[in-house]
Amino acid sequence: MVKNKRRQTMKEIKAYIQPFMLQKITDALHGIHIRGMSISEIKGFGKEKDEAYPHHSRDYVTEFTPKIRIEIACLDEEADQIVKCIKENAYTGRKGDGKILVTTLDHVVSIRTGKTDKEAL
Repeated sequence: MVKNKRRQTMKEIKAYIQPFMLQKITDALHGIHIRGMSISEIKGFGKEKDEAYPHHSRDYVTEFTPKIRIEIACLDEEADQIVKCIKENAYTGRKGDGKILVTTLDHVVSIRTGKTDKEAL
């Protein structure tokens, strides 16, 4: 019988931020030596709407607010530092500053090398 190799816990961090904060956050994340990240330009709205954009949900006309989604895969022990870094550098104190979501990753595979999990990050 082959024992299952115990995998190291990994996390995925998704941060939804205001576009003008991207460079500040990127610089700060470079400062803590993250392994890599992806960004996407997105639009959306939430409970706390950005004060700079009109929202008319009663009329079914909603102006979606531009946001940036940052995605980072990391080891479990790196997650708190990354979240803290994003939170501190994305903060303006105004509605619409964004959200940070952290989920557990079950498995990671590098397409090029075939390495898995920790080695794939």
